[in-house]
Amino acid sequence: MNTSRYRYLLWAIVPLTTVLGTPSSDLAAQPPGGPNAPDTKLVDEFDANDDGWLNGEERKAALAELQSMQAERGDRRGGPGGRRGGPGGRRGGPGGRGGPGGSSRPAGRPGPEVSPADVEVHGDAGLYDTNVLRTLFIEFEDENWEEQMAAFKPTDVEIPATLRVDGITYPQVGMSFRGSSSFFMIPSGSKRSLNLSIDFIDEDQRLYEYKSLNLLNCNGDASMMSSLLYSHIAGQEIATPKVNFVKVVINGRSWGLYANSQQFNKDFVKQNFDTKKGARWKVSGNPNGDAGLRYLGDELEPYRQRFEIKSKDKEEPWHDLVSLCRLLNETAPQDMETALSPVLDLDGVLWFLAVDVALVNSDGYWTRASDYNMYQDKDGMFHILPHDMNEAFHDRQGRGPGGPGGPGGRPPGFGPPGFGPPGFGPPEGNSRNRRTPDGPPNANDRPRDDQRRRGDGPQGARGPREQGPGGRGPRPSVDLDPLVGIDSDRFPLRSKLLANETLRTRYLQYVRLIATKYLNWEHLGPRVASARKLIQAEVEADTRKLTTAEAFQQATDNRDGELRKFCEGRADYLRGLDVIKQLPRELVELPSNE
Repeated sequence: MNTSRYRYLLWAIVPLTTVLGTPSSDLAAQPPGGPNAPDTKLVDEFDANDDGWLNGEERKAALAELQSMQAERGDRRGGPGGRRGGPGGRRGGPGGRGGPGGSSRPAGRPGPEVSPADVEVHGDAGLYDTNVLRTLFIEFEDENWEEQMAAFKPTDVEIPATLRVDGITYPQVGMSFRGSSSFFMIPSGSKRSLNLSIDFIDEDQRLYEYKSLNLLNCNGDASMMSSLLYSHIAGQEIATPKVNFVKVVINGRSWGLYANSQQFNKDFVKQNFDTKKGARWKVSGNPNGDAGLRYLGDELEPYRQRFEIKSKDKEEPWHDLVSLCRLLNETAPQDMETALSPVLDLDGVLWFLAVDVALVNSDGYWTRASDYNMYQDKDGMFHILPHDMNEAFHDRQGRGPGGPGGPGGRPPGFGPPGFGPPGFGPPEGNSRNRRTPDGPPNANDRPRDDQRRRGDGPQGARGPREQGPGGRGPRPSVDLDPLVGIDSDRFPLRSKLLANETLRTRYLQYVRLIATKYLNWEHLGPRVASARKLIQAEVEADTRKLTTAEAFQQATDNRDGELRKFCEGRADYLRGLDVIKQLPRELVELPSNE
């Protein structure tokens, strides 16, 4: 057996005896290389009947071999009491500092029993209709489904289940846990984010015309509305995943409320660009990310290490991506509009960047150089689109939902090293992640004093407030500079594009528009109030939620809630900046992309 193929999974598994028939504790911990390591391919290896998926016996064989490999490695790689992953270990097991079971959160409790007869049917409403709360009934054959899904988290294995929605049954739906911090920070028995493959076995099976669902646990968001509101605002100008709420019932018991966020796939492309053709890349969130579109030379491998292609893997789109990076990084500022407009949706990128900073997305491009989607349409035009929207509307100084010390907030140091927004990184002096010539930046490299004002240096964005522990950059706050990172080569969409006066003016005009119109509580308040009315009872009844009902109430209160305080504080700050007040009234014209 080729053990190198399982290097990630070995770090992700602790004793597998629960799955194989005897009691055990949590099965999953943080894999080496972080939670964004590539999935380990197991299906082809253990698919004995060659039907394209693993049934119960095949999954048992895969797990048995993984257990055997773990036993050979002993406590060096996550055995009981081991250094990293086992029960009582430093990071992953119960009582550890991070990973499943390693947080200070108590495990969730079984929810009330719910049957299809107890819920309203919404057969005439769209899957992402924000005015309805649809219930998804999921039934697994195996009672230990959660342990299996945790064990297979870093692999391509999905667990089959039956889905019932609005009185219709969808057999053989593929289930898996998704996310990074939304999984690794959450103990078993609590709410982890889910992915549903409706077409897992039947490639033609759809749920209201959709073949996959992303159900988010809203980790770190006491309001549960960050993705919903971000989608509303970003979607005014660019293609953005739709978001609404659903209730999930598993094996007859409620697992509570999830945000239902649209998948970035061919269906998304068809809805927004009227074609399924083109190339798609996903840029997963990474605190030490280096997928900001730097030019790394003409060889493809450095780009393949940073960008995950989701469409058919052809070389031509990769070469086009390299050309885009070269143009972006090597074109003189005064020539940027003419050179980039034929290959990059400049106006869309500027809106993407404006929303990213105006809403203080602490998982955003401005702080991580990652966590976005990229699409090259059939005409060769590149579009930069939102991906992770769950960490916006947060003031880490304590004035927004999820802020440190606030309701639903994370205490400093919560979770394993490397997770969370700037300021939650590992201690300084840790040299394990030193930069290679083409590698990701070291999270602990500190900028020179003359690099701090606008964000130059290896870590890029240095904001107007104090740096967090580890020198990781500014904490997201209502007074985040809209020109943060403008001098950093790590963020060329910001530093290179905004070096052009016309593009910078258009970007700042979009920031002003967001502050003036979309953060205005007369615009956003009714949407918050409507969503709160829809989900409030479910939040209160949810036994597996990751925050408290009181925190939800405080975050979403229409008169004095944390969301309102953030929106008003952010809007006031942005509108009061001289660089905003001095802008031309009318939007500047950009070159046509046609």
